[in-house]
Amino acid sequence: MEWKAKENKKGVPLDVKWVLTRTNDEYLTYLSKKTGISKTLAQILVGRGIKEPSQVKDFLNPSLQLLSEPFSIPDLRKAVERIRFAIKNNERILIHGDYDADGLTGTAMMVQGLRRLGADVHFFIPSRLTDGYGFNEPGLRRAKELGASLIITVDCGIKSFTTALEAQKYGIDLIITDHHLPHFIDNLPLIPKAIAVINPKLSHSSGELGHLSGSGVAFKVLEGLYGGISELKDLLDLVTVGTVGDIVPLIGENRNLVKEGLFSLKYTERKGLRALIEIAGLKDRFSPSSLSFTLIPRLNAAGRLTDPTDVINLLLTQDELEAERLSLWLDSLNRQRQEIEEEIYDEAIELLREKYNEMPDVIVLYKEGWHPGVIGIIASKIQEEFFRPAFIFTLKDGIATGSARSIPQVDIIKILNSLERLLIRYGGHSQAAGLSLYEENLQEFESSLSKKIKETLMDEKPVPTLKIDAEVLFNDIDFYLLKELNHLEPIGYGNEEPLLGAKDIHPVDSRIVGNGHLKLRLRQGGQEFDVIGFGMADMIELTSGPVDIAFLPQINEHNGKKTIQLKIRAIRKSEVRGQKSEIRI
Repeated sequence: MEWKAKENKKGVPLDVKWVLTRTNDEYLTYLSKKTGISKTLAQILVGRGIKEPSQVKDFLNPSLQLLSEPFSIPDLRKAVERIRFAIKNNERILIHGDYDADGLTGTAMMVQGLRRLGADVHFFIPSRLTDGYGFNEPGLRRAKELGASLIITVDCGIKSFTTALEAQKYGIDLIITDHHLPHFIDNLPLIPKAIAVINPKLSHSSGELGHLSGSGVAFKVLEGLYGGISELKDLLDLVTVGTVGDIVPLIGENRNLVKEGLFSLKYTERKGLRALIEIAGLKDRFSPSSLSFTLIPRLNAAGRLTDPTDVINLLLTQDELEAERLSLWLDSLNRQRQEIEEEIYDEAIELLREKYNEMPDVIVLYKEGWHPGVIGIIASKIQEEFFRPAFIFTLKDGIATGSARSIPQVDIIKILNSLERLLIRYGGHSQAAGLSLYEENLQEFESSLSKKIKETLMDEKPVPTLKIDAEVLFNDIDFYLLKELNHLEPIGYGNEEPLLGAKDIHPVDSRIVGNGHLKLRLRQGGQEFDVIGFGMADMIELTSGPVDIAFLPQINEHNGKKTIQLKIRAIRKSEVRGQKSEIRI
């Protein structure tokens, strides 16, 4: 593959667009005085859409007291009434979940919450490999075998039109709880036939509730059923794992749940989670980031490689031996997943370089035998490395089953909507989707897809954007600022780690340390800081004169002494200009 831009060692273009959002200084002064925060933090919050003093107060002090009224979600009251009727009349209920961490934790939560009210509850989790995604025939068959008269879906069902009609045909009532985007026709949602369809994305007035995960929607149903959260606090560990696992924005309702939920998870009495926490090596630092690298991949591993039913048993068990056995099983599956993923990734990269002579607008790769459980991860890695929408398919029996990951400039669901005639099924959101089509349609699909994305990009080659939250002077950086930045926790998707920027900084010292890390001493005015750039040794050539840096200030402790160190994310020569700053209030 030939590259148009300068590349790093991985062949990734180094072009990055630096974007700094600016706000009127008078407004920042007003917000700072009104709320008692620094102008730097005020700028960060305004850039994240938190502009009013009341919003600042609520954001910096997340609490369960700020949770939204559950019955503001359409159909939730009807669902609660039907569930209460089922419990009163001893009806058998089947909870139908999904096989990822969000669906699994949401299912376990719903099962536990309903059983505590005396319900006759069973659950079904489809196998990715044999049953496919979502609420379909295998789940309905299981309901009929059990004699269930009510099915409640968790994290799925919003596009299960045929299965919903089949359930009605067999006299089984259906309640759908989901958070995925529905089909729209003329801007109106098309929803399956059911007693109640609970999905905040169906309502334009849902606000921040529209960001809920599948487990978050399930929690709101239980909140309505219980008439509050006082008896549901032991479920916050599950909704936290599900919310972080599904990569939904950590703002509003999600932020309030996860802030308290991380504390609940750290001290959980759930034997299965305690065993998995120990095996995963998750110790004192319970954060969205640590969950994403420890618990969540292990919970997802079963759904990727085998039947995930036992994950529910792990989350509900009161038996320590069973908890240990199942957590060891998940740990082993996760190692298998990593091995499979590494092998397929290497094959995909080789295929990519053989297929494309130059960087395409969209990367489409497919091969027979690739494991369907990891192609989503492969798509994510390729999208991240090459900054192009990536579609990865595995071929079997004439069917191409795929996962897609996009870039901010391209809404892939809109594009898939326009190519629906070529697809068997699809679903997801603007940045991630799953889809399947007949293998014979792959070439036409790829050609049409490339054309649509080229039109979307208007022939511009996309480059990654480096969003800087606030510009600071070195004199602004002190321990008080670091303490303020800690109030942004929990940090995660939609509320990312704050990135600060400083320009015209003078290198005092620069050297390469460790395994390719850049170590600097930088000065601005009379203030100096030590700076570390992990894996950025090849940037040392830029430090011969003044530089601009994008960084995160951190506390570095050595021999009992605490100092401030800057961890840089990007560096460039100060004479590089040309990016217009956006002004917002």
